[in-house]
Order: sequence, then structure tokens, then C-alpha cells
Amino acid sequence: MDLDLAYARCRELNARHGRTFFLASLMLPAPQRPAVHALYGFARLADEVVDEMAADRGPAERSAELDRLEQQLKRGLAGEPPTHPVLAALVDTIGRYRIDTVLFEDFLSSMRMDLHHTDYASYADLAVYMRGSAEVIGLQLLPVIGTVGPRELAEPHAAAMGEAFQLTNFLRDVAEDLDRGRVYLPADELAAFGVDRELLQWCRDRRGSDPRVRRAIAHLAARARSVYRTAEAGLPLLAPTARPCVATALTLYRGILDQIAAAGHEVFRGRAAVPPHRRLAVALPAFARAWAVR
Repeated sequence: MDLDLAYARCRELNARHGRTFFLASLMLPAPQRPAVHALYGFARLADEVVDEMAADRGPAERSAELDRLEQQLKRGLAGEPPTHPVLAALVDTIGRYRIDTVLFEDFLSSMRMDLHHTDYASYADLAVYMRGSAEVIGLQLLPVIGTVGPRELAEPHAAAMGEAFQLTNFLRDVAEDLDRGRVYLPADELAAFGVDRELLQWCRDRRGSDPRVRRAIAHLAARARSVYRTAEAGLPLLAPTARPCVATALTLYRGILDQIAAAGHEVFRGRAAVPPHRRLAVALPAFARAWAVR
């Protein structure tokens, strides 16, 4: 497997499906970018098994596919050259940056949860899922982007970054997740506002609004903002060359919450997105900062 072609495939996946992450990654020194693309590519590959295959394959088939993916990764880490370009790039990245392989096991465990869990009773239950599906992504990135001190000091903030991004996704994508039969908002906190799955589905079916849902979304958005503050506090712990990249990703992703708030916390009438002019206003100064610290 040609590693240049393997990394190019990961870069293509990142550019097509992860626009914010891809834009931020361009602020990193060029030698670090392929590893970021490889990590994204693997997450995307697993996500496709869980969701993209859902139309024509049941949970058992998708679970078996995840098992095959995990076994291919393990064989690659044991020295057998992977035949899949994303796995080839990932194995090279893991070895090059000495990333803890347990993080990938945790990630795949959460992907398996998506095959069987459709609701989460509490935030504590949801946190178990987010540990593997989101927090580990931040932890995987740390060895690549670097820190100015002991890595363990930056790890809680990196994990919070993954959690904050995922909470934002959950709030933005309530409608799409319902279409897949899932609700990623804690049921007990929704219930405190008089909201349940049936009310969410009613809003989805009518592309409508309900004040109880809007209040629940506002509450959960406030929680997400508190997690962003934890993540942002870790920026000084990162290598100087990484700070513009991570700060940009944080600002743009948190901007999705701003768009949700601007819409009155109505999430069923359109998918919240940061407008292009705002993306440019954030990105251009960050690119200047990134060049200045190289």
C-alpha cells in the first residue's frame, strides 16, 4: 500500500465530510496534517459502517463489519500491512506518534453502542458513549499536535474538546438523529422541561416548534458552553504551533451554538451552520497567527 496515496485518501475524506476540522488542520505545520487526516478518516470509516450501511444491513451485519475493521487494525498494528488505505495511514500514524491503541478500542466500543442504543436515560449514561465516540478523538490528537508540558495535564481539556464538539452535534442534528431512530439528549433532563421522544418526533414530523423543546435545547446548549470553557482553558498547554488550529476549531464549532441560539433554539426548521463570512473572519487571523509561530 502506497502511504502517500493512503494519506491522500484520508485527506479527501476529511475535506469532503469534516469541513471545520479540515479548515483548522491547514493551520498546523504541514508534517502534522496527514496524521490528523488519518485519524479523521478512521472515525469516518467506522461511522459509515454504523450509519451509511444501515439502509441495507441490520445491526448484526454492521456489528460483524465493525469486528472485521477492528481485526484488520489489530493485524496492521501487529505488522501485517493493511490493504485498506485509511487503515494503512492510521497504522502509520499510530506508530509514528505512539498513540495509545486503547483509544481506538474505546472508540469502536461506542460505535457498537450505536447499533443497539437508541436513547440515553441520563447524562451519565450519555457520557459513557461520549467517552469512546468523542473524548478519545481529542486524546488521539494530543500526541500529534504536541504539548508544552506533561501530556497528562492537557488530557482533560482535550477530552472536553471532543465532548463539547459532540454535544454541539447532538443539538444541531436532533432531527437527523431521530430519522436514524436515535435520541442523544438525556431523557431525564428533557423530562424536566416536559419533553419526551414523542414530542421531539412531533416537532420533526411537522418541522415545527414547541416552547418546551426550545427551553430544553437552551439548557443543554448552556451545558455544552460550560464544556467548551473547560476545553478552551487547555489551549495554553498545547504546542504554540497547534494553538491557532485548535482555537479556530473551538470557535467555529461553538459558533454553531450561537446559530442555534439566534434561531431561538429551534432545531427542526433547518440545520444550524456558521455562515461563510463568519468562518473567514475567524480563519484568516488564525492563519496569520499560525504562520507567525512557525
